[in-house]
Amino acid sequence: MSANLEEKKKVVSEIINNVKSANLVAFVDCCGVTVDEDTRLRKSLRESNVKYKVYKNRLMLKALQELDVKNLDEKMFEGPTAVLFGEDEVAPAKIFNDASQDYKKMSFKFGILNGEVISKDKLLELAKLPSKETLIAMLLGMLQAPMSAFARALNAIAEQK
Repeated sequence: MSANLEEKKKVVSEIINNVKSANLVAFVDCCGVTVDEDTRLRKSLRESNVKYKVYKNRLMLKALQELDVKNLDEKMFEGPTAVLFGEDEVAPAKIFNDASQDYKKMSFKFGILNGEVISKDKLLELAKLPSKETLIAMLLGMLQAPMSAFARALNAIAEQK
C-alpha cells in the first residue's frame, strides 16, 4: 500500500473518532475568512473546548459513510468545508453563529446532532439557545421558586402572631 493511502486512512480514522466523541458536529463554510478572523474564531472555540478542523471533503464523506450516517448527500460537501466538534450541544453552533454575524463570510452547511443529520436551520436554532449552564441555572431557579414562596408565606404567618 502507498504511504498516501495510509495517510488518508489515518485521517478518516481521526474523523471517525472525533465524530464519535462529539455530541454536535457542525459542517461550515469559511471561504473568504482572513487569517486574523480565523485565529480569533479558533481561539474562542478552543476556550469552549470545541475542536475546529479542515479536512478534505472526500475523506469526511468516507468517514461519515463508515459511521453509517443517514441522509447524506455529496452536494452537502461542495466547496471548502470546516468542521466543528463539540461535546456541548449548543456551544459550537453559538460561537460560530456569533462569529459569522461579525465576519459575514461564514455560514453553516449542515450538522450532526447525536448521530442525526440536521439542517443549517436547526443549527441556527441551536445557536439561539442559552448555554447549558444558563439552562441549568434557569431550571434551578424554577425549582427553587415554589419553595421560596412557601417559606415567605410561612414567615408572613409567623410575623402576624
